[in-house]
This record gives sequence, structure tokens and C-alpha cells, in this order.
Amino acid sequence: MNRQSSYKSNAINTNESRLRRHEITVELRKSKKEDHLFKRRNIKEDDLVSPLKEPNGQQPIQMSLDEIIQAMYSADSKKQFDGMQGARKLLSRERNPPIDLMIGHGIVPICIQFLQKTENPLLQFEAAWALTNIASGSSEQTRCVIENNAVPHFVTLLQSEHINLAEQCVWALGNIAGDGSGPRDIVIQNNVIDGVLKLIDKETSVSLLRNIVWLMSNLCRNKNPMPPFEEIKRLLPVLSQLLCGTDVQVLADACWALSYVTDDNNAKIQAVIDTEAVPRLVALLGAEDASIIVPALRSVGNIVTGTDQQTDAVIEAGGLAKLMNLLKHQKHNIVKEAAWTVSNITAGNQKQIQAVIESGIFVEIRNVLERGDFKSQKEAAYAVTNTTTSGTPEQVIDLIEKYQILKPFCDLLEAKDPRTIVVVLLGLTNLFALASKLGGTENLSLMLEEMGAVDKLENLQQHENEEIYKKAFAIIDAYFSDGDGAEAELAPQEINGTLEFNANQSKAPEGGFTF
Repeated sequence: MNRQSSYKSNAINTNESRLRRHEITVELRKSKKEDHLFKRRNIKEDDLVSPLKEPNGQQPIQMSLDEIIQAMYSADSKKQFDGMQGARKLLSRERNPPIDLMIGHGIVPICIQFLQKTENPLLQFEAAWALTNIASGSSEQTRCVIENNAVPHFVTLLQSEHINLAEQCVWALGNIAGDGSGPRDIVIQNNVIDGVLKLIDKETSVSLLRNIVWLMSNLCRNKNPMPPFEEIKRLLPVLSQLLCGTDVQVLADACWALSYVTDDNNAKIQAVIDTEAVPRLVALLGAEDASIIVPALRSVGNIVTGTDQQTDAVIEAGGLAKLMNLLKHQKHNIVKEAAWTVSNITAGNQKQIQAVIESGIFVEIRNVLERGDFKSQKEAAYAVTNTTTSGTPEQVIDLIEKYQILKPFCDLLEAKDPRTIVVVLLGLTNLFALASKLGGTENLSLMLEEMGAVDKLENLQQHENEEIYKKAFAIIDAYFSDGDGAEAELAPQEINGTLEFNANQSKAPEGGFTF
């Protein structure tokens, strides 16, 4: 096992940390789905101006479905366009677009034929728009677009001289890539990355850039399998550079893309670090817009699950100060995510724990334990227990004496979530082990009694969870039973008529050990 695994497995191991990362990811995506859509339909109100910004000079077309299909099959280019535009308008309806009905009438193969009519860019655009909306539907509807071989045509049209047509194809490819790992890989295999990278330069409009970065985020998303990293790696320098921009949508989607890449092994985390993205991600933790903060925080949180050096990159970029501010954020999900990130830093080495302590962040961790919502309290409890596991005696004493964290920490012994109770019991077991070494068991026991924690521990001996009642019993038996346990060990022994204290007992640190 490498060093990271050895220290993180002492109490809260890396696998559990990654499991909690997955749980938080699912919750974040559910809560932010309106801000980060994986598929999108085109809906434009002004039908008197064509999507290519050229006047149509027509009133909105009123055609029946049969007339639309008949016109699309016509050999007359004017009728083809009218039919295609009519079909696109039906598919652009805001509510209940008739996607299945249009598929059933064989519209998809016709649209793909029209994509290839380079002499008629207006017709190409209407076809691309209609296919974009079909691909915005269910997986089965998206599959129909894929199986009719639309993807290579969309990729080819990324280089169209008509930039609005290219942008529409970016949108269509984003919808297809957003449908899952299989469709995503089909898009990647058709050299989409070459195509989109050529579209980005100083002249790229904000509208096009937003769609490009959203497509990139969908190319990085989904697991089982992960996207081919040698391809995705080519996007990383561009995504990192985009973090320097100001557009909210571009920043949010760039951060989401990096969050997907870092949600994997240390090699991929390092690839992101190598693009100098970390200082930019950390800076974005101070953004005002939550749609930026959430994916930036997700990326930073993923990075600190990596090696010591990878965690150091976040600390050196000023991440702790930003995390401390986010622990006070009004959105519960952001507080929870920030606490989870801190817990992974405190699972690190003692230098990193010292940086956390010196930052004053435990003031806010205590506030979260006292007043936060339960999910945030749970992550804050992990931050405390990880510190008691990996920290020095002086660091642990600081945690208890300076930051007065023991009472709100022990109050979570009454939590309804068994895993949270186990985390607190692990922390208390660590504290008693340290107190036993330093001669502070009696003081610690007294503190727990005064704050009502002993009653909570006794109640847990009747808990239905076997691990909980065994751990609670072990603490009660060792440190709160009359006549034996830790107090008996600390009692002086009569040897040769004189009282002797335990010679093996470690000395308390300078200044005493009072908790």
C-alpha cells in the first residue's frame, strides 16, 4: 500500500471517502440539474428571422403534418425548406414536442440527407436544429439519430463557414454525448475533439463558446466506462484556460468538466494539476454565483482525495481560507461539500492537519456541528475524527481545548444515521487512547460526564446496530466502569510497602493535558 492509503485507512479509508464523494455527487447533480442540463432543446421565439440571421420574409408556416412530410420528400428545394422548417417548428414546441410522431414518419433519415446539402446552408441548419431537438429526448429517440449516422455529418459541419450552422452541430453533439457513456464514445470516436478545438479562438462568440464548453463537459462525463483519457486529456489545457474567463455559463461548465475528470484516479487528478488549474479553481470558490461554486468545489474536493502532493496544491493555492468561508454559505449543499473537502484534508499528513488548524477552520467546523443541517454535521464529524486519527497529540489537544469541539461532536451520538454514530465513536476511541498515553483519562471522562455524553454512550449499548453497541460498550467498560478499566490502571500500586504509579505512563505534553 502506498503512504496515502496507509494513513487514510487508519479510520476513515479512501474507499469510504470516495463512496461519500459519489453520494454527494448524486445529491449535487439532483439539486443543480436546472443549472447544468445534460440535454437541451432549441426554442426560439422569433421565427420571422432565420437562424442564420437572414430575413425569411415569410409569415410563420401553417402546415399539417402530412403537408410537412410531403414537402420534405419533394424534389423542389423551396418546398423542402418549407417542410423542413415546419417540422423544426413542431419539434421546437416548448411543451410535448411530437418527437416520436416525427420519427415514425421517417423524418430522421430525411434530415440527415439535408445535412449534406452544402449548397443550401439554410436547409442544413433547419435539419440540424430538428435533429438537435430529437436528440434532446429519451435515449431511444437519441439512438435513432445515432443509428442513422448523424454524428459524422455533425462533426464535419463543425468546420462550416456558416458559424451558426457549426454552433447548431455543437449543440446536437452535446445532446448525443450527454445521453450516456456509449453515445459519448461514439461522438469521441468521430474526432469531435479535433473539431471543437479548431472552433476556439479569440473571435469565438460567447454563445458558441458556451455550447462548446457544455459539449466538452458532456464528453468528460459518465462512467462505466470512463471516457478514453488520451482523448479527454487534450481538452484539459483549454478547460484550464477557460477558468480565467468571466462568463458564468462557461465557467460553470468548465468546472463541471474538470470535476468529472478528477472524479477518478490520481493520475487524472495530476493531469488537471499540471494544467495549472488548481489556483483558478480555488479562486472560483470565492465566486458569487452558486452555479460556479458547486462544480469548482466538487473539483477541489476530488483533488484533495489524491496524494499528499496533490492535496498540498490546494492548500498552497489558498484553499483553506476559501473553504472556511464556504462553511458559512447559505446553501446547505455547499456547506456539506466544503466540510467533506476539509475532512479529506484532515485525513492527510500532520503538516496538512496543522495548516487546517492554523487556518482557524475548526471554528466553522464547530459551528456546523452545532447548527448545520445533518448532512453537513456528518461531514464535519469526519473532519474531527480524521484529525484524531492522524494528528499529533498537540494537534488533537488544540482541537479539544482551543476549539471546544467535543460537546457538539458528542451530541451526534444521538444521530439517526448509524454511520455518523460510528464515526463519532471512532473519534472518542482515539481520544481515550491518546488520553491514556498522556495521563488525561480522568479529565476526559469527567468532561464527557459533564456534557451528558456518558448517558448517550450508555443508551447506545441498546442500539440495534451491532458495531455501535459494541463500540459504545467498549468505551463504557474501559473508562466508566467502577473498579476497573482505565481508572484502575491509573490507580497507584502498592510495591514493597510504598505507592507506585504506572512507570510506563507517557508524560503529558508541556503545559499539561487538561482537555
